[in-house]
Amino acid sequence: MNFFDRLADRIVATDSIVSVGLDADIDRIPEHLAEYDLPRWAFNRRIIDATHEHAAAFKPNLAFYEDADGWAALQETIAYAHGKDVPVLLDAKRADIGNTARKYAELLDKADAITVNPYMGRDSLEPFLSHEEKGVFILCRTSNPGGTDVQDLELASGESVYERVASLADLWNANGNVGLVVGATTPDELEEIRERVPNLPFLVPGVGAQGGDAEAAATHALADGAGLVNSSRGIIFAGKDAGEHFDKAAGQAAKRLKKQLNRYR
Repeated sequence: MNFFDRLADRIVATDSIVSVGLDADIDRIPEHLAEYDLPRWAFNRRIIDATHEHAAAFKPNLAFYEDADGWAALQETIAYAHGKDVPVLLDAKRADIGNTARKYAELLDKADAITVNPYMGRDSLEPFLSHEEKGVFILCRTSNPGGTDVQDLELASGESVYERVASLADLWNANGNVGLVVGATTPDELEEIRERVPNLPFLVPGVGAQGGDAEAAATHALADGAGLVNSSRGIIFAGKDAGEHFDKAAGQAAKRLKKQLNRYR
């Protein structure tokens, strides 16, 4: 089974399309966890315990782990999530050419899926795409306001850049392991991209702290039963004022989002 088949099974098992973003910002995790050798791992373990029954996937953003202790915390986090039968999607936005791309793609030896950047073209993504059993989510229309700077530019063909990326991703899906990152903060474009590529699962960020459209996200995320709607800060820091009970607030936030999304899918 490839990643999207496994994800579809996980969605059925949990009745959830929620991706919990494990953005373990060392400056925001509860102070009482500082006594641990790996505070980010201690934080993630509590979050995973509290949210896994509502999570179709966990999505660590590598920006919060790129130091020696961070990599150690990430490896523990991935192993623990897998022990709960939850797939792990690395939000890495990697891509390059040659040996560099192949080294980046080694991240998939640990995790189940990854986000990549299409700016350098097909050859920069080949080492990721060649992992047939892993998921590869290609950035298409992102949730940040500055996404319009490049993604909305009109090409000579009359397409926008993000529309061309969606069409190319469809062509690159020879192994059935390609999805798209499409933000919930642009609901009209989310719907338009879904019409353009009906068979590609979406990873939809921007619901929660970024104020994205939950209805549009849930309506358009899935293809063949696979797709994800991510919330990071809105879940893991829901208990920022709860002290040692931060994990219970996170679990409640994940459950609320699951119920909200399920109203629309």
